[in-house]
Amino acid sequence: MRCPYCAAENTQVKDSRPTEEHAAIRRRRVCPDCGGRFTTFERVQLRDLVVVKRSGRKVPFDRNKLANSVHIALRKRDIDSERVERMISGIVRQLESLGEVEVPSAQIGELVMEALRGLDPVAYVRFASVYRDFREASDFAEVLGEIARAPAGSGAGVHGPRGDDDAWVPPASATAKKH
Repeated sequence: MRCPYCAAENTQVKDSRPTEEHAAIRRRRVCPDCGGRFTTFERVQLRDLVVVKRSGRKVPFDRNKLANSVHIALRKRDIDSERVERMISGIVRQLESLGEVEVPSAQIGELVMEALRGLDPVAYVRFASVYRDFREASDFAEVLGEIARAPAGSGAGVHGPRGDDDAWVPPASATAKKH
């Protein structure tokens, strides 16, 4: 693994441990050349996904871009980082299990919105405002109305099968293929 500080290629692993319910391995590394320390994560990747943008352009799926979008929506919100990681991993697993190599960006956005809706309503509105390209205050009012009309505690499809936060389970509507 190349050192992100000095670009040396002979970094050493100092510690490895499983994370995310054993779905990834976290490795602490050190560079013997500059002494820099950094962390890497190793995850199983079932297939190389390609995101089809609204313009028709195709780009490789980037888990980090998904995670950054979610973290921006959750900025300054008191949400446990483990819950966020489980949600992101659940979305990625759902995308990989679709059986399609090409995934429309709109489908990814809908999965993220559904997950955020059950995790944190403020983050949901933040993400929706960018994803749906809000232009007027009435756009916010519409989304807030959706949240208000939803039954209390309805994060249907967002929490685990027992209603807890052990794993993100996508709603049935998100798993249905659209033809």
